Amino acid sequence: MARVRTIIIPEEAAEEGAGLHDVRFSALVGAAAWSRLPAAVRARFSKRLAPDAAVTYVGTIVGSRRTLPGQWLAELCRLIGAPLPLDADVGVPAVVTVTEDGASGGQFWTRMYGRLHGFPQVIHSSKRFAGPTGLEEYLGCGFGIALTVSTDEQALHFHSDHYFLIVGGVRLRLPRWLGPGALTISHVDQGDERFAFVLSLVHPLFGEIIRQTGIFRERPADAGCIRPAAPPSPAPAASSPAG
Repeated sequence: MARVRTIIIPEEAAEEGAGLHDVRFSALVGAAAWSRLPAAVRARFSKRLAPDAAVTYVGTIVGSRRTLPGQWLAELCRLIGAPLPLDADVGVPAVVTVTEDGASGGQFWTRMYGRLHGFPQVIHSSKRFAGPTGLEEYLGCGFGIALTVSTDEQALHFHSDHYFLIVGGVRLRLPRWLGPGALTISHVDQGDERFAFVLSLVHPLFGEIIRQTGIFRERPADAGCIRPAAPPSPAPAASSPAG
């Protein structure tokens, strides 16, 4: 049976509201590794959202390439919700929204990638602070990825440790030869409140088969909203002449 790593979250942090301090990600790497990160990256992954709150990042896909095996894999993964980019389009808009997953105590990540032709691709996943590594990403249809986390002076990196399938409540670890390869997702600080989201999938036989890079920034909740004009104040009533 796989050993389950438990992350202890201080009570005061667990009870804080939207935008306040969250220690779930920092607990995965430890204080020393966490302190190496740029302040903007630490702040981005230290937001504990209230149940009715969301944080949204908007940006542009600036780099995308896939080999033929990468295309085949992305198409095959349509069966579990298409978690990999289906196109290699660049210069298209992208939006990422994060909300809390109240049932698991994790987070929902919803990504929308524009396409040059057709409707945008929407990818759903749930990050859960559970499993043998302390963090896993559930993709749907029982499939998930156990993740490890590392840091450096520029980025927070999520690395696939292994892939798994849950069938009838039983967790089955997939052998490496059956997995798609080593997945790394990096959040790289770009300064000026921007960050790069870099996805790299490296197959043991075919090398890097998918790589996608987007540049994002956080969007305030009311940015771009059209505010209705205030109705004109009613004219003061005419006073009656003195009798």
